[in-house]
Amino acid sequence: MTRHVTLDVRGLPPPEPIERVLEAIDGFEEGDTLRLVIDCMPHPLFRILERNGYRHREAPGTESLYEITIWAAPERGP
Repeated sequence: MTRHVTLDVRGLPPPEPIERVLEAIDGFEEGDTLRLVIDCMPHPLFRILERNGYRHREAPGTESLYEITIWAAPERGP
């Protein structure tokens, strides 16, 4: 079953936003998404995501300064 999760981390002190994101995406499979509602650009998170096989897309937020969509990158074949 595909999961679509929204996580609002506005106002949380570092490193709590990153910790919450990593906890939320643990076990994500292809097709699962996380919509991150945040008021700062979490550049350290982007490096962590890339190293661990996740992708992201940034957009201006409707409820916050930014909304970042995170998903598991498709597995590559041999």
